[in-house]
Amino acid sequence: MTKVSKFIINRIKAFKYAAKGFWILITTENSIIAQVIIAFVMTIIGFIMHLSATEWMFQTLAIGLILVAESLNTGIEKMADFVHPAYHEKIGFIKDISAGAAFFAAIIAIIIGLFIYIPKFM
Repeated sequence: MTKVSKFIINRIKAFKYAAKGFWILITTENSIIAQVIIAFVMTIIGFIMHLSATEWMFQTLAIGLILVAESLNTGIEKMADFVHPAYHEKIGFIKDISAGAAFFAAIIAIIIGLFIYIPKFM
């Protein structure tokens, strides 16, 4: 097997694992499911409000930011629970920090949403 074909096979495997993780997230994790529903609703609202290309770009970026942050938060929480299933103060601290990162993303997304939608109602 050549280096190139091995590289391609490894990329295909990596894509398969990533797609599996994506599917697990959107079908089992309540926080991700909620964010996907909100993203769907905001996309419909975007069509109703006739967003410009730039507004779509920022809204899509904000949605992506939220989904990535929530996904990473979920991964960190699952790992922390696996490493230390019982309550532990330091694990709780780590999980709080991880949730805080998702909260930062939510605040940024809300600010972006306000910049996009407030002028449409004025």
